[in-house]
Amino acid sequence: MHRRGRVAQGAVLLLSAVLACRPAAPISAPAEPVAAARPEPSRPTPASAPDRAAPVRVRPVVSAEAPPLAREFRGVWVASVANIDWPSKRTLSTAQQQAELIALLDRAAALKLNAVLFQIRPAADALYASKIEPWSEYLTGAQGRAPVPYWDPLEFAIREAHARHLELHAWFNPYRARHTDAKSPLARTHIARTNPTLVKPYARYLWMDPGEPAVRARTLRVVLDVVKRYDVDGVHIDDYFYPYPENDRRGRAIPFPDDRSWKRYVREGGELSRADWRRRNVDLLVQALDEGVHKAKPWVRFGISPFGIWRPGYPTQVRGFDAYEKLYADARKWLREGWVDYFTPQLYWPTTKREQAYPALLDWWVSENVMGRHMWPGNFTSRAGGVGSGAFSVGELVEQIRVTRLQDGATGNVHFSMKSFLTNQAGMNDTLLVGPYASTALVPATPWLKAAAPPLPVARLAETTAGTRLLLRTTGTAVPWQYAIRLRTDTAWITMVVSGSTTAWTIPKGTSPTAVSVVSLNRVGTQSAPVTIPFPSRTGAAAGTTPTPARGRSDAP
Repeated sequence: MHRRGRVAQGAVLLLSAVLACRPAAPISAPAEPVAAARPEPSRPTPASAPDRAAPVRVRPVVSAEAPPLAREFRGVWVASVANIDWPSKRTLSTAQQQAELIALLDRAAALKLNAVLFQIRPAADALYASKIEPWSEYLTGAQGRAPVPYWDPLEFAIREAHARHLELHAWFNPYRARHTDAKSPLARTHIARTNPTLVKPYARYLWMDPGEPAVRARTLRVVLDVVKRYDVDGVHIDDYFYPYPENDRRGRAIPFPDDRSWKRYVREGGELSRADWRRRNVDLLVQALDEGVHKAKPWVRFGISPFGIWRPGYPTQVRGFDAYEKLYADARKWLREGWVDYFTPQLYWPTTKREQAYPALLDWWVSENVMGRHMWPGNFTSRAGGVGSGAFSVGELVEQIRVTRLQDGATGNVHFSMKSFLTNQAGMNDTLLVGPYASTALVPATPWLKAAAPPLPVARLAETTAGTRLLLRTTGTAVPWQYAIRLRTDTAWITMVVSGSTTAWTIPKGTSPTAVSVVSLNRVGTQSAPVTIPFPSRTGAAAGTTPTPARGRSDAP
């Protein structure tokens, strides 16, 4: 994804004090209890739930109405190209790969992240079972070689991410056909062997020509194959369109070798300049992905993480690389046309760097977001607490998150990359957990996408030998994607998320709640009206188990 070959690199969620949707300053709430390292996979709870369920005694509470659920996208890129994040080596066994992936997802959940952007197509290859493209050498050491013992990493990752209430976004590189780090021979099913005229050598890469309609059709086919066969929450593409320019030994720019497709365009009567034609080629792919993904599954979000600067001079003080001119990426157009559900410009510079200032760039991108899509900027988290050129402090990373929260129209961040969290680089995990990620947040809702409305929960409490249990169902037969359960204590509301298939859930000991509030959530994050139940008195009071809907809009954020 990022330049330098440009790859710079349980069922109960964690208990947490719920903060307002848009905190205006770094969160300073204390760290919460850590959930079990390995949550149980999401699956229906046996209906035999409470033993000897008995009516519970309840008492009135001062206020049964919970504050709005905290909403903030907290994503992390997991790069497979060059084995940046996962798997750590291309020689690992299946068991070792799975163990690494479990540890990675456990760490993401423990940090209160809520989404993983998982790279499954780094170079016209696949880290999943594909009949279109060969197995990636980053998984097995040789392109085209299936893992032994056999497994499907994407299927596994989705199941385990969802068990931890993490979203899983499938991350594709749309045009790269071979990376400079590649070592094994091309598989016979690789596009460079099956359709060599579509692939061009560039510097030490192989690149699918964006000017070839067959390339666009192939990338679309690959993405839609995944969307249709796997339960992904999102589709993501990064900043690689036409390749980043390289120079020859004499320092001269190496032109991209697309004469064949360009000349055909001219012969067929094309009137655009070559630069505009290249931008149009990329536009056509972006638009086709937006339309295709939502036609296949209307609830799956489509996102792009372009280079953080559209053009130098936008905004005025900005200087640097011109992605519009060099990558032929008109990212502003994609945003303004609403061809994305979320937009993640790679704002990889400190807040203090005037000519690429994080706050100024974020404000400009938000001003261009006329369709009101999610704005979740990308952060070069691997530079936080690092050494060398471009490094900055962990405090600067916290400041970038704070700036994002202060910016109207921005509702989250995406971190590059997972490796820095796995190593707790410069203690960043500890800093985040006592600061901006001290409490849980749900992914912001995407109401412009189509999904059935979340059903109204029906909840009651029952005393069992195991403790007080919350029994859950919904009106009608619809099953929600998730429930958000809120417990009212003497000092705050605490929140946890469970699968929508949950039918019985034990109130954690030691929380001493005075009320329980439940909302259901659908696949795009829209929530139902809340249902609140006073909690049973420990000293005895009026009895009753009937839940009462609390006031509030059914689509409240």
